[in-house]
Amino acid sequence: MSTGIRIEGLTKRYGEGDTAVDALKGVDMYVAPGEVVGLIGPSGSGKSTLLKCLGAVIEPTSGRMILGDDVIYDDGWKITDLRALRRDKIGFVFQAPYLIPFLDVTDNVALLPMLAGVANSDARQRAVELLGALDIAHRAKGMPSQISGGEQQRVSIARALVNRPPVILADEPTAPLDSARALTVIRILHEMAHRYETAIIVVTHDEKIIPTFKRIYHIRDGKTHEEAGEGRALNEAEQG
Repeated sequence: MSTGIRIEGLTKRYGEGDTAVDALKGVDMYVAPGEVVGLIGPSGSGKSTLLKCLGAVIEPTSGRMILGDDVIYDDGWKITDLRALRRDKIGFVFQAPYLIPFLDVTDNVALLPMLAGVANSDARQRAVELLGALDIAHRAKGMPSQISGGEQQRVSIARALVNRPPVILADEPTAPLDSARALTVIRILHEMAHRYETAIIVVTHDEKIIPTFKRIYHIRDGKTHEEAGEGRALNEAEQG
């Protein structure tokens, strides 16, 4: 069984000597398969650095990271092909959907498995199944410019899930959305985490969705502090 996300003693230092800055100072974090956890903190607290380390975009200085069944970092990278790791094992959801404007909705989702070597027909079938699970199958042949912002974010969630990664990193995924659409997106993330046994970290400042998390990690001065969240049911959150 996948271990989800586990981080032990993760540090990141920028620079050397007197000008060195310790952005992460020994971060510990665990997110189980099927769990959605919030990560919050002020600007400059280390959120972006932590997300970039988790996403194998930058290299930590020390510590250990396990994603799914793989130890990816243990005082050095343990995976030789980081590009393939990001493509196959980590799903990304951003504040903006970043859909490819000249591809229809299905091919926006199917592109990643195609790049991973999945047959085009199988990749498109996988995309259509996810679009159905996200209640936007009727937009499968639409172009990004023809669908709403909330629908575009659902497409980006389908794209994050399409290679069945053990981990999804969502960076401010509800920031551009109104309250109703923001709560719809966070409900979808909870549903998809449960359905696909995916561990999801949501970096957010969005006060509308923070009450929905059962666990929250606060990051301050490069260290994380875990606390229990409200875990409010989505229908309660929507009612205020």
